[in-house]
Amino acid sequence: MEIQFLIAIGLFVGTYAIIISEKIHRTIIALAGAMTMVIVGIINQEQAIEGIDFNTLGLLIGMMVIVGIAKDSGLFQYVAITAAKLGKGKTLPIFILLGIITATFSAFLDNVTTVLLLVPVSFVIANNLNINPKPILIAEILLANIGGTATLIGDPPNILIGSASGLTFNDFLVHLAPIAFLVGCVTIGLLVFWYRRELISSKEAAEKIMKFNPRETITDKRLLIKSLIVLGLVLVGFITHNTTHIEGATIALSGAALLLLLTLNDPEEHLREVEWTTIFFFVGLFVLVTGLEHVGAINIMAEKLLAYTGGNETVMTLSILWGSAIFSAVIDNIPYVATMIPLVQEIGALTGIGLAPLWWALALGADIGGNATIVGASANVIVSGMAEKQNQRIGFMEYMKVAMPITFVGLVLCTIYVYFRYLI
Repeated sequence: MEIQFLIAIGLFVGTYAIIISEKIHRTIIALAGAMTMVIVGIINQEQAIEGIDFNTLGLLIGMMVIVGIAKDSGLFQYVAITAAKLGKGKTLPIFILLGIITATFSAFLDNVTTVLLLVPVSFVIANNLNINPKPILIAEILLANIGGTATLIGDPPNILIGSASGLTFNDFLVHLAPIAFLVGCVTIGLLVFWYRRELISSKEAAEKIMKFNPRETITDKRLLIKSLIVLGLVLVGFITHNTTHIEGATIALSGAALLLLLTLNDPEEHLREVEWTTIFFFVGLFVLVTGLEHVGAINIMAEKLLAYTGGNETVMTLSILWGSAIFSAVIDNIPYVATMIPLVQEIGALTGIGLAPLWWALALGADIGGNATIVGASANVIVSGMAEKQNQRIGFMEYMKVAMPITFVGLVLCTIYVYFRYLI
């Protein structure tokens, strides 16, 4: 077992190191590491399959299909252009409204999908205002992750935590939405102060924006109505989970199936919209973590954390909050949370303490902490790549100079919230 233990640790650390280096696509290396775990005998194929959380995967795939169909209606472009019109073509109100829209969409669609849909429209608006698009892009990164913190489906780490812990959509809404709202408001305020000298445009640019017609962005009114109905039904399904006991994956996949039936389109086209690289990245992570659990590494880490904190619930909770934030700033918060989930479960098994504060600390630390660097969360990496294609590269230090202090303020607010709500 000692040799297996060392091999499993070596495979896990090596895989993470290559993921962090970004020399090889993270999905490729995660799958390669996972399959090596099976091939060398750390776990067998049946154990690997049992370790994959299909509720998480089903929830992700279902929501990706629904949003992939809905975007063809022009809904998201309509909302963004309407915001620009509501702002009377003035840069500062538009900046604030786009931030609010990003956070709101991220809570109910997931932050990766939100930035994929809003960033192209943001470029159009910035170009017409004759301003640097980077302040808007950086604001959308920060607010996508903060908005995604508010609900079960808003951020992939939350989906992982919800599936493993049994916490529901309503649980996330009640416990995390208040602090996400507060952090979001403070973040917008700090961003406005930071970029106040750049958020200025001419009267001519404002007039150009006011000539936009949001209705022209709606390409298919029937599809829009069908999409809104299905999205509404899916949200009702999540909210009523405590009564119906229908799992998130079933709700999301049922919504996807219903929307496909209503549109009667070729499903092949919409299934291409699913981010299969993300799905298989999750598969690889689940198997890697299962290997660590099998050799007892997770148990050892849990015991070390208990020894470090002296079993004190307050110290342990705040250590998880800040530790998660620091690690999520360095590596993508998805693999970090996938590793931490069994650790938190093991702490519960060893101590018998209530785990709810630890789950909320893990979610807040990973979601908010992922804002600190351009590689901290998937949304950050995606926006950075989209900006580079438009010759608007967001440098690592350029981003961190803005994001790091704002993230720190957000984490201080989270610490106060967690302490007074759960620990006294």
